Amino acid sequence: MFRLSSALPAPPAPRAGRDLLLLAFFTLATAAAAAADNSGSTLDPVAVVGSREPQALSRSAADIVVIDAATIRASTADSVEDLIRRESGMQLARNGGPGQNTGFFIRGSSTNSTVVLVDGVRIGSATLGQAELEALSLAQVERIEVLRGPASSLYGADAVGGVIQIFTRRGDAEARFVAAAAVGGYGSREGSIGASGASGGFDYAGSIGRDSSSGVSALFPGDRFQSFNPDRDGYARNAGSIQLGYTPVAGHRIAVHALETRLNARYDGADFAPPDFTADATPDFRNRLTTRAVSADYRGALTSFWTTTLQASQSVDDLTSGGNVKSRFVTRREQGTWQNALALGAGQQLTLAYEHLSERASADVFASDPKRRNDAVVAAWSGQFAAHNVQADLRRDDNSDYGGNTTGRIGYAFTVIDGLKLRALAGTSFLAPTFNDLYYPGYGVVTVRPEKGRSIEAGFVWQGATANASATLFRNRVRDLIGYQPDRSFCPAGTAFEFGCAGNVSRARLSGASFAGGQRWAGFSLRATVDLLDAKDADSGERLVRRAAHQESVAADYDGGPWRLGAAFLFVGSRPDGGTVLGGYGTLDLRASWRLHRQWQIEAKLLNTLDHRVEPVRDYQGLGRQAWLGVRFDSAGL
Repeated sequence: MFRLSSALPAPPAPRAGRDLLLLAFFTLATAAAAAADNSGSTLDPVAVVGSREPQALSRSAADIVVIDAATIRASTADSVEDLIRRESGMQLARNGGPGQNTGFFIRGSSTNSTVVLVDGVRIGSATLGQAELEALSLAQVERIEVLRGPASSLYGADAVGGVIQIFTRRGDAEARFVAAAAVGGYGSREGSIGASGASGGFDYAGSIGRDSSSGVSALFPGDRFQSFNPDRDGYARNAGSIQLGYTPVAGHRIAVHALETRLNARYDGADFAPPDFTADATPDFRNRLTTRAVSADYRGALTSFWTTTLQASQSVDDLTSGGNVKSRFVTRREQGTWQNALALGAGQQLTLAYEHLSERASADVFASDPKRRNDAVVAAWSGQFAAHNVQADLRRDDNSDYGGNTTGRIGYAFTVIDGLKLRALAGTSFLAPTFNDLYYPGYGVVTVRPEKGRSIEAGFVWQGATANASATLFRNRVRDLIGYQPDRSFCPAGTAFEFGCAGNVSRARLSGASFAGGQRWAGFSLRATVDLLDAKDADSGERLVRRAAHQESVAADYDGGPWRLGAAFLFVGSRPDGGTVLGGYGTLDLRASWRLHRQWQIEAKLLNTLDHRVEPVRDYQGLGRQAWLGVRFDSAGL
């Protein structure tokens, strides 16, 4: 749900500053276009997230970014969420440094308006209604696909802002062993090992890793809720994943996947014990979070035009949080999917799917464990006709808690010239009420309705041999926002609701523009993004909390054979939060690596090089300057 603030609207970014940013971007994009050598060929990336089946990005009308293994390895990002925020259309709000509670906003939509999948398995809490990206380790990630824009017509509830699909490593024919270790400031450590390969129809891949940090106090002194504790709020995270596959005959594969992470993170909080209920910030507050996703699937080409996929999965989100008084919330999901891709002719495909999802939550506060089931059918068609690409999706969800919802999406892309694509897309979406919204004692109301969204977007994508550029304009209107209803007359009878309840309280208007461009010259590459966002409560006109009106990034890399150098700058504009306006901040990260052997590499990075004060959320502090030194081994070569 969107959390609205009563803060005064923050002043918009100066017009001259915005114009300068846009001018800088378009100058970069124009220079890239002029310098590009279109006589060369570039590989057309393939993504699954935009249509549920592998599809070339050049054919998709959706706004998709693919973060591959090479990009992940070369990044200075300290976490999965920090990696994703460097892409256009993404913003991040974290309660302190790495390992702390994280909110992420795709095009200004709330954290629980994004579906997160790991190897096709949905993860996250059904009580909070969001996935905790801070639980995941980069060591287990091989590839990430992000779909920006409405996707309920493919993935059901909560895909209002988009979908994040995370893939772990799959083995291939070559046996491979990888390992990495590093030490950094603030008592930080990280290490991982992994192996993969294939033989005789079997393939395997697995990895384990651990990272930890002593960190700093999550809060600045003098916070508004008197929760500051000068102790360090560090974390430790253990993660492991395994994937086993068997191909009895060509075109048919059976596989099992398993991932588990365990996060133990300290944070600043306060207990309010009787009789005086004054704030006590001295206890050791911790979040202990276990995330588990297990699945078994089969994919096979039954005929030359019919490919079927079956998957059965289970995920668990288990959080114990608190100081002297602790609360535990557990979500268990079981899902079965049958999906069929039918090749109807040259360039045309029809995808039909059925999904059954069961969700169950348990918590100390619930009198009994709430549960619900959802059955859905999906039909998605895509067609290519010369320079024209069309796609259309339709999905029907029937839920035992909140009834039926039908969503749809239609997109069109036109190839103007080789490498240049114009695209447009419109769709509807919905966000389901969480178990807390429906059943939390003294707050939940069983009649709360799902949020509903309508979104349109248009833009272009240009891909040359050595350069690229893209731009997207979007508008998303969301109604029936779920939030705190202070008017007692809208709440059920009884003393439990004397101070309000959950309700459908407002509307949101999300609009903006995202730009990205890149250029390569021999061993040098440059990338830049500019995001402009107008995220407001449509009734009051106030800006939604924690959304910056603009965000920019620039990254430069140089590959000089054994030496690789890189720099990344990120600037986040001002944003309203907790009755005030937080000032903008920028961070500069530097990295360097030296390949001393084909298989060995020494790596160094300096994060927040200028040691800027970072306040990602009101009263919370990010890390200052942090140096890292590490070593990496890859038997397949680096």
